[in-house]
Amino acid sequence: MESSATLPLHVCHVKKTELVINRLHAFLHGIALLSLFYYRITSLADIIRNRDNTLLLPHVLILISELILSFIWLLSQAAKWKPVARKTYPERLPGDEKLPSIDVFICTADPNKEPCVKVMNTVISALALDYPPHKLHVYLSDDGGSVATFRAIKQAWKFSKLWVPFCKKYKVKIACPEAYFLTDDESGPDGKFQSNEFIVEKKEIETRYAEFKEIVAKIIADTSISVSKDHPPMIEVIDDANDDGIDSNQREIPLLVYVAREKRPSHPHHFKAGALNVLLRVSAMISNSPYILVLDCDMYCNDPSSARQAMCFHFDHELSPKLGFVQFPQKFYNINETDINDGQQRSVWSKWEGLDGIMGPILSGTCFYIKREALCGTQKFREDVDFIKLKKCFGSSNEFIKSISIYHKRNYQIEHKFRENKVEEELQLLASCSYDDDTKWGKEASCIYFIIL
Repeated sequence: MESSATLPLHVCHVKKTELVINRLHAFLHGIALLSLFYYRITSLADIIRNRDNTLLLPHVLILISELILSFIWLLSQAAKWKPVARKTYPERLPGDEKLPSIDVFICTADPNKEPCVKVMNTVISALALDYPPHKLHVYLSDDGGSVATFRAIKQAWKFSKLWVPFCKKYKVKIACPEAYFLTDDESGPDGKFQSNEFIVEKKEIETRYAEFKEIVAKIIADTSISVSKDHPPMIEVIDDANDDGIDSNQREIPLLVYVAREKRPSHPHHFKAGALNVLLRVSAMISNSPYILVLDCDMYCNDPSSARQAMCFHFDHELSPKLGFVQFPQKFYNINETDINDGQQRSVWSKWEGLDGIMGPILSGTCFYIKREALCGTQKFREDVDFIKLKKCFGSSNEFIKSISIYHKRNYQIEHKFRENKVEEELQLLASCSYDDDTKWGKEASCIYFIIL
C-alpha cells in the first residue's frame, strides 16, 4: 500500500467523450466552411468573368465577413481541442505545520455600489477558510476610504469570532453566512440530521448574524458613505485589545487588516491594479505569505477547502516550478430560478477546461491563488542581487526590498509591533499614492496598469 507521501496530490484526465465530439464537430464544420469558400470563390470568378459589376461588391463584402467569422471560429477551437478535468486530494497534504501561509486580498471601492453587508460576507467567508488560522491573513482594500466600511469591518471581526469556530466545529461547507442561512434545513454539512446541540448553536449564530446585519445597517444610516478621492493612507489590524500578546499559532481566527491607500486628485490611482499593488506591499511587511488569494468583494469563498485544493497543485514538485496561479471558476448562484443568463457560466467554464488542456487558462481577476513570486517577479534577482537595481524596480522602501528575499518567512515581529512609529511610517510610505513614481510598479513588477483586471 502506498504511503500518502508517494500518492499524487492531484490527477488530470482528458475528457475523451467531449474531445471526440468537439474534434468531430470541428472537422465537419471545417469541411462545410471549405465548401462555402469554394462556392464563394467560384461565384466571384464567374462575376468577374461576366463583368457584372453590380454583384461584385456585395459578393466581396460577404466573402470578407465570412473569412473574418471563420477566423474567429478557428481561434475558438483551441478552447475545445483538449478539455481536461482535475481532481485534488487535500487529505494527502502534509500536516498543518508544513503548509505555507496565504494572504487573502479583497478589494472594494464604493459602499454605495458594493453594499457593506455583502462585502463583509466575503471577508467573513475568507476568515472561515479551512486552513490553519495562524497561516491565513485577510486584507481588505477600501479604495473609497469610507468610515462606514471601516466601522463595518470591525463588526465583521466580532461576528467572525463566533462564526469561524462554528464552521470549524461542524465542518460547514458554506462559509458565507448570508448564503448558509438561506438554507432552511437543520442538517449538517454531511446531509445527516445533527444533534440538538448543533441546531441550538445554529439558531444562536443565526440570531447573532441578524444582529450583525442590523448594526451594519445602522452604521450605514448614521454614517456618510460618500467616497473620498482625497485622503491619507490608513492601515489598521482589526483585533481586540485583549488579543495583544497572543502567540500567532494560538489564533482561533486569521489576521484581519484594513487598508485604505492614499488617494489624491493629482495622482492616478490605477483602479483595482493599483489597490492590489498596495496590498502586495503592505502585506509583505506584515504577513509576507508566499501565496495570495485574490477575491472581488462580491465573490465569497463558496468552498472552504479551496485553499488546500490550491496547495495540491503548488505542492507538486514537477508542476510547481512552472505554475503561476490556480484559477477557480467564477460562478454566480441563485440569480433566478431558471438561470437564463447563465450566471453559473457553464459555457465559459467549459472553454476554460479546454484552455487548461493546452496549458493556457486565463486569469479571471478573482478567485485565484497566485504565487507572490509570480507577481513580484523576483526570480531574476535571486542569484546576483543588485540593491540599486531593486530600488529602481520596487521603490525606496528598504524594508520592503528586504522582504523580497525572505518572502517565505512571516514578519510577525512586525505584526506585534505594528503600532510602533517606525513600522507605521514604513507602511504609510508603501500605501502612499506617489510610491509608484519612477519605479517599475505596474509595468514589470506586480499587477500591470492600464489593463482590465
